[in-house]
Amino acid sequence: MATLWNKGTKASDIVEDFTVGNDRTLDMALAKYDVIGSKAHIRMLESIGLLTRDELETLSAALDVILSEIEEGKFVLEDDVEDIHSQVELLLTRRLGDMGKKIHSGRSRNDQVLVDVKLFLMDELKKVRDGMLELSGMLRSLSEKYRDVMLPGYTHGQVAMPSSFGLWFGAYAESLADDMYMVRGAYHLVSQNPLGSAAGYGSSFPLDREMTTRLLGFEDLDYNAIAAQLSRGKSERAVASAIGGVALTLNKFAADCCLYMCPNFGFISFPEELTTGSSIMPHKKNPDVWEIIRGNCNRIMAAENEISMLCSNMPHGYHRDFQLLKDILFPALESIHRCIAMTCFMLKEIRVNTDILDSPIYDYLFTVEEVNRRVLAGMPFRDAYRSVGVEVNEGKFHAEKTVHHTHVGSIGNLCNDRIAEKMRKAADF
Repeated sequence: MATLWNKGTKASDIVEDFTVGNDRTLDMALAKYDVIGSKAHIRMLESIGLLTRDELETLSAALDVILSEIEEGKFVLEDDVEDIHSQVELLLTRRLGDMGKKIHSGRSRNDQVLVDVKLFLMDELKKVRDGMLELSGMLRSLSEKYRDVMLPGYTHGQVAMPSSFGLWFGAYAESLADDMYMVRGAYHLVSQNPLGSAAGYGSSFPLDREMTTRLLGFEDLDYNAIAAQLSRGKSERAVASAIGGVALTLNKFAADCCLYMCPNFGFISFPEELTTGSSIMPHKKNPDVWEIIRGNCNRIMAAENEISMLCSNMPHGYHRDFQLLKDILFPALESIHRCIAMTCFMLKEIRVNTDILDSPIYDYLFTVEEVNRRVLAGMPFRDAYRSVGVEVNEGKFHAEKTVHHTHVGSIGNLCNDRIAEKMRKAADF
C-alpha cells in the first residue's frame, strides 16, 4: 500500500489493515476538502517563493480536475493507496511528475487532516442548520394552524392542565431555536484554521497562515501550533454535543408522537402508508418511523460521550486514536440529517384530532382554571384550592372547558413571531 510516511520498510498486512480500519471508506467524505485545502496551501506556497507562478497554475489546474472527478463520482481510492491524502498526491505526481510532490511542503498530514475535517464539519453544521430551519418553520405553521385546538397537558404522566396543539407544536419550534445556539457555537469553535501547525510544532518555512485562513473561509486561526493539534477531538466533541441537543428535541417529539398515536390517546394520526402493520394483528398501525427516529436520536446523543472517552488520557500531540473519531461522528451526522428530514416528511401528513376534550376523562384538566376563577372573584387562593378539591373528591366538580390565558407564551399568546426571530438570530452563521 502506498503511504506518505513510508521510509523503506513495510508494515505487515495485518498491522496495516488494523490501523487503517474503516478510514478508506470514511475518508471519501473528506476528498473534496482535501483538494480545497491543497489549493489554498499551494497559493500560499507560491506567495512565499516555494512554488513558481507556472507551478502554481499547473498544480491548481490539476487539482481542479481532481475536484471535478470527485464531484462527478469518478474519484476512486485505489486498493494499494492508504488514504485520500495519498491518493490526491499520487494523482498529481502521475500527471505532473515531481511537481506533484511539492504540494506537501510546509504541512504535515496532521494539519492536513485537521483542515479537511474542519471544512467538512463546517459544511455539515450548515446542513444541520438548514434542516432545522425547515423543521422549525413547519412546526410554527402547524402551531398557528391548530392554535385553538385543545390538548391535554400532563405532568408525571397524569392529566394535569389544559394545553393546545398550538402550544405543543410551538414548544418544539422554540426548542430547536435553543439547539441552534449550540450548533452555532460548535460552528464558531470549528471555524479556526489549523493549517501551518504541521505536526503540532510549526514549521521553519515562513508560512502565511493568515492567507490560508482567508482563502479557506475560516473565521479565525488556531494560533498556537500545539493548540491547533489540541483541537483534534475538541471540535468533534463540540459538534457531537450540538447535534446531540437537536437529537434530544427530536427524541422527545418522536416519543410524544408514539404516545399520541396510541388509540388510548388518539390525539394524532397519519395516513396508513406512513405506518406499519403486524404479522398477526390485522388492526395494527405501528409508529415505526417515530420509533426509529427516537432510537437513532438516542444513538446520536451517545456520540458525545463516546468521543469524550476516546479523547481522554492522551498527552498533547497527535495520537492514532484520533483516527477513530470519524467512526463515531460521521455516522452520527448522517443520522441527524436523516432524522430531521424524516420528521419534516411525517409532519406534512400529520392529522390532528380536534375533539379530544369532549371526553369526560379530561374534565379534571380544568380544576386549576376553576381555582383561578374563584381567586379572581375575591376568594383567597388556599380557600379556592380547598373548595375545588372537595368538589373533586365528592364527585361534584363541574368543568367549564374554557381557558383565558393571555400572558406571553401561553395558549392564548403563542409568540410564534418572536420564536421565529429567536431562530433567525441563532441561525446567523
